[in-house]
Amino acid sequence: MKLKDKVIAITGGASGLGEASTRHFLSKGAKIVILDINDDNANAIVDELGNENVKYVNTNIMEEQPVIDAMSFVEESFGRLDVAINCAGTGYGARIIGKDAPHPLDHFKFIIDLNLVGTFNVMRLAAELMDKNEPNEGGEKGVIINTASIAGYEGQIGQSAYSASKAGVIGLTLTAARDLARHAIRINTIAPGIFDTPLMKMAPEKIRDPLLESTQFPHRFGDPAEFALLAAHIVENPYLNGETIRLDSAMRMKPR
Repeated sequence: MKLKDKVIAITGGASGLGEASTRHFLSKGAKIVILDINDDNANAIVDELGNENVKYVNTNIMEEQPVIDAMSFVEESFGRLDVAINCAGTGYGARIIGKDAPHPLDHFKFIIDLNLVGTFNVMRLAAELMDKNEPNEGGEKGVIINTASIAGYEGQIGQSAYSASKAGVIGLTLTAARDLARHAIRINTIAPGIFDTPLMKMAPEKIRDPLLESTQFPHRFGDPAEFALLAAHIVENPYLNGETIRLDSAMRMKPR
């Protein structure tokens, strides 16, 4: 699928990996709708870009109606949806048995709800809108890209909630690709390593240094623009489907 004039919805598109994707896909001539809850960041990006082909809609992906409304906004704004990229999510650190109490159950549920259920919520409603498209010359109607993490494979101490949520996204990938094959919609997942996002920049050295040490080549944190490059390749390569791709410089997470 060629990028020019394609309509792309990006959750978490106002920061980090999502913002990098917003900027990259817009530069390739795509039309972007940012789905986020950070009004200040999103509106600042829209104002900075000053392009009628990038719009923002406040969207809580953990709830059904806001995503239904967001898909309606996409359709009303640009008439269709070709690509959805799920970047919204967060983490939470706690051991299963902490110093004072077990892992808070409500925190575990929140991370699963945001990272996994939210991803599925957007995916199902985006696919419904894509299914209205006429197939392109290659026979496809749409592409969905989800974001997991290498923590979904080798989570560190204190990452139970985050690792479980991202492992769920990985496990969802092939099943979703098979479910949506009859609708000519491809599903792939990117599992990033450690990227130099605003959140990581805020982390103390005792967190950053061991992670940096685990990187191989290039021996550095990933640039969010590199995530966007892979996302663009997934969209453009029509035979890539049902795959989770690690983007991590060959690093493997240590227990801590």
